[in-house]
Amino acid sequence: MQNPNEDTEWNDVLRAKGILPQKEKEVSEADIVNMIEETIKQKQIEKDKQLSELDLDGLDELEDSEDEAVIEEYRRKRIAELRKLAEKPRFGDVMEVSGQDYVQEVNKAGDGIWVVIHLYKQGIQQCALINQYMRQLAAKFPYTKFLKAVAQTCIPNFPERNLPSLFVYFEGDMKKQYVGPHELRGTALTCDELEYILGLVGAVDTKIKEDPKPKIKDKLFEDLGSNDW
Repeated sequence: MQNPNEDTEWNDVLRAKGILPQKEKEVSEADIVNMIEETIKQKQIEKDKQLSELDLDGLDELEDSEDEAVIEEYRRKRIAELRKLAEKPRFGDVMEVSGQDYVQEVNKAGDGIWVVIHLYKQGIQQCALINQYMRQLAAKFPYTKFLKAVAQTCIPNFPERNLPSLFVYFEGDMKKQYVGPHELRGTALTCDELEYILGLVGAVDTKIKEDPKPKIKDKLFEDLGSNDW
């Protein structure tokens, strides 16, 4: 009896007529390697999803249940990230600059650097308040560059009604500007509010995700609630 798997013209005719089943495709060594690599790739993607947000301690806790080689790779990556962060410039204080320093300190601050510069004038209450808050935030977020400058030294004839003004830059490009007391919530502004405002644009990595500004209750309903009916 003729072998149905043989490559003969007669068997080809029978396969074409559907009398014999189609011959199974041979799997080459290259095909096997590709399948193995694809499986490894898919498993790596699954690991990425699970581990992408873990810190070093979290990775240590998974050693017993996860593949040690993958865990070790993520540990190396995370250590490299921490080292890269440690290499970033640290500031930690508010530096006074003049118009001559502006381009160098702001526009040429460097890759990955956020800059917050406050234009102010002595004798304006809210300017003094923001300078005080900036010192606190500079200490709390040392990777953000906080600057202050007397407005007239940077921008001649800058209108006093626009003070205080905050300009936020990232890698030399302006991302946000807050001009005048109204945009900066007046003298009722708190340090947490300023942190929240700067966090919205990305200048500081704040944990304050909801606006801490006190909610003003409707006076009418407040009065109604205090009455006896």
